[in-house]
This record gives sequence, structure tokens and C-alpha cells, in this order.
Amino acid sequence: MEIRALGGQGLEVGAEGLGLMGMSAHYGATDETESLATIDRALELGVTLLDTAEGYGPFLNERLLGKALAGRRDAAVVATKTGIEFTDEGALRGQNGTPEYIRRSADRSLRHLGTDHIDLYYLHRVDPNVPIEESVGAMAELVAAGKVRHIGLCEAAPATIARAHAAHPLAAVQTEYSLFERGIEYDGVLDTLRDLGIGLVAYSPLGRGFLSGAITTPDDFAVDDFRRTDPRFLGENFDRNLAVVDRVRRLAAEKGVTPSQLALSWTLRRGAVPIPGTKRRRYLEENIAATAVTITDADLAAIDAVAPHGVVSGDRYAPELMESLNG
Repeated sequence: MEIRALGGQGLEVGAEGLGLMGMSAHYGATDETESLATIDRALELGVTLLDTAEGYGPFLNERLLGKALAGRRDAAVVATKTGIEFTDEGALRGQNGTPEYIRRSADRSLRHLGTDHIDLYYLHRVDPNVPIEESVGAMAELVAAGKVRHIGLCEAAPATIARAHAAHPLAAVQTEYSLFERGIEYDGVLDTLRDLGIGLVAYSPLGRGFLSGAITTPDDFAVDDFRRTDPRFLGENFDRNLAVVDRVRRLAAEKGVTPSQLALSWTLRRGAVPIPGTKRRRYLEENIAATAVTITDADLAAIDAVAPHGVVSGDRYAPELMESLNG
């Protein structure tokens, strides 16, 4: 797999990463044995960027990654996140971007990961009650102490990104980006990242699985799958979005690839490092094969015709979660 520079701070990663959240939370039943095997296979195939957060579980996902990397820590670029507060017992407290919490959660993440450093440390959500310079200042102290190598933000507005980058250079910003969600092309985020030389990490590059083509009815979700409450998978939104997926599926068939591979290769062509989440080796291998797919200008035009900006129906999250975006 091609190695790419992620931003301008010297961080290099495989062209496609792996999101680990579903191995521990939010997407139905979990299987630690298969999850560990999936991480093993990802490393074999050249994936280096492994993305977790203390909130996934909480803590379970970091511990899983620590177990997977025992004895081979240097094989991976470990990314985790702070800024959503949990007690040590796992109780959710809400957003917290204070320096005190960032320092405390970093030490806890290091313990859970079984490592002495985090390669890429994100502020999971911007705390509206804490100046971004204070949050980033605490992260910069962690860099100076050797506990963190690079820092980034998740789901931040252009002005916030610029202020954060001025306080300490950001390696990356992680945000939702896919054929379903192209807002950053129009709200200034993508332009800001390019202007400042900050890398783009795209989460949910398959539209939370919708763009895989494998989801045909809400009944495909387990009873504890959070997508049962996601607006894009509810009622008429589901049917409208499924129609978009059908058009993407036809384009993929014409090109001789799967819908997932078409969607991921589009994201790669747009300059992002996608981190599709999966907990099974067979889907991992399908996703990684997208790095060998060539997307031509004609392909881009065809994709734009069937999946333009704004084509998706429904908000990205339930209303209470939408409030935390674009801080």
C-alpha cells in the first residue's frame, strides 16, 4: 500500500486506515477474536493508521488495540481522542476540553493502550466553553513531554482549525467525508486544510455502511445498532438514500468494482485518508483493494452526477448530537 504524508508535520501513514470503533461499540455484536484477526490482517496488508478513542466502549476499544499491538507497537500509527469526558468507571460526563481533563485522559489512554506514546491525538469534539487555544495548549504540552507525537481536531469549523493550528501545528483534522457527506467542500473546511497544509482523515467514508450496498432494509441492523436512530436510516430518508446507493452500485458494476471500492477510491482521489470501519477480515480486504482502483476524471463526473453535494436525506446525527459538531 502507498505511504502518504498526512499533513505537513512529518506524519506518514498508509493510504487507507482502519476505524476500530465498531469492534467495541455502537454497531451490534462484537467478536474479539475476529477483531484481533482483522487488525492483524490490516497490518499485513499495509494499513498503519489505526483509529480509536477513549469513548469507544468506553475504554474497551483502546484496550483491544493495546492487546493487538502487544510486542509490535511500532507497526502502527495509533490515533486516539480526548475531549469527551468519562469517569474512570466509564460514566459519560459530556464535552470537556479543559487542560486538566486532557492531561488526565491522555495518561489513562496510554495505560489502556499499553504504550508510552500516542502517534496522533485528537480533540474529539471542540468544547464551546474552553478557548481552543487552551485545549491545544495542553495537547502541545503532551507533545513536549513525549507522550504524543502529533495532534489534530475532529469536526471543527474553519476558524477554529486556523486558531488551533496557530497555537500548535495540526497534523490532521478528522471529519465525516464521503459520497454521502460532502459538506466540507462547501463550508470552508477543505479549503482551510489545504491552505494550512493539514491532512484530512475521512471517517464514515462508506456512509456508515450504506454505501457498501449491503444494507437494504432497517431490519438489517441489530437491535443495539445505533443506526436505528440515525436520521439517514429512518423512514422516507432511508428509501431516498437507498435510491442513491442503487445509482452508485450501477456505476461500480460498470467499472467492475464493488460499491464500497468505488466510494473509497473516490475519497482517496479527493486527497483524504479514509478510515472505513469494519470488524471482519473479508470486508477489510474488500476495502483495502480500493487503493488499487483508479478513478479517472470521467469517473469523477459520473459520480458527481449521481451523488452531488446535498443528495443525502437526513442529518448526520440525531439532534442532540448535531449540536456538538463544527465547534
